[in-house]
Amino acid sequence: TTPASLERFTVNFTITNLPYTSDLENPDSAKFRATRSVMNTLLDRLLKQSSIGPAFHGCETTDFRYGPGSDRDQTRVDAVCTYSKEASAAPLDRVGLYHQVSNKTRGITTLGPYSLDKDSLYVNG
Repeated sequence: TTPASLERFTVNFTITNLPYTSDLENPDSAKFRATRSVMNTLLDRLLKQSSIGPAFHGCETTDFRYGPGSDRDQTRVDAVCTYSKEASAAPLDRVGLYHQVSNKTRGITTLGPYSLDKDSLYVNG
């Protein structure tokens, strides 16, 4: 058997109750680091409970951007997540994973203390 390879997928969504500030542009700022840490923890907890849970390695928030258009009342989150994919396993079921994330965030409305834009979730696409 061939060993599992680490595969990546992206998760993107918009938080409606986190105003975008210049601190979130700076990966060295305390606010960026604290927000990234919370986001990574919330995403890890969420995806460990999903169908890829046993193979899931973790998510790393890579970027914060302002909301749609130039809406600075909202913050877009970009994260890259990794999991072990067996050579014989089917490709990532991004639709299934999307629905699981949707279910676990109350229809893409809540992630921990954050409110989400229900139309903003993208899994690997």
